[in-house]
Amino acid sequence: MTRISWDDYFLEIAKVVSKRSTCLRRHYGAVIVRDNKIISTGYNGAPRGEENCCDRKYCEREEKQIPAGERYELCRGVHAEQNAIINADSAAMEGATIYIYGTNVRDGSLASGKPCMLCERMIKNARIARITYLGGNERE
Repeated sequence: MTRISWDDYFLEIAKVVSKRSTCLRRHYGAVIVRDNKIISTGYNGAPRGEENCCDRKYCEREEKQIPAGERYELCRGVHAEQNAIINADSAAMEGATIYIYGTNVRDGSLASGKPCMLCERMIKNARIARITYLGGNERE
């Protein structure tokens, strides 16, 4: 019997977490792990108490055909990485790994899990040591 690696295991969990996403463009899930134990999870969606884009059936960035990575100020969503960090105990994140999984809603294809510049800064500030996503593995 062959078991999957820890990285593949936690990426699969991030994939399941992404299914809670409320974004109309991309579904992302993030899992923060230390010592092979899950510390926190997060998916992209509207802040607590605000109406989700999937419920509104409207995305300003999609309507204006704004490319990925541009004009984030128009997006009402909180990124999966941000939600995972917000929901975690800060001391538990030191030296952890964050696993990120994403898909494009339109066709179900894989989206880059590489964090945006703001999420990258938050990950560093949370003292997370490693970022792992499909198609890449950063900071060891």
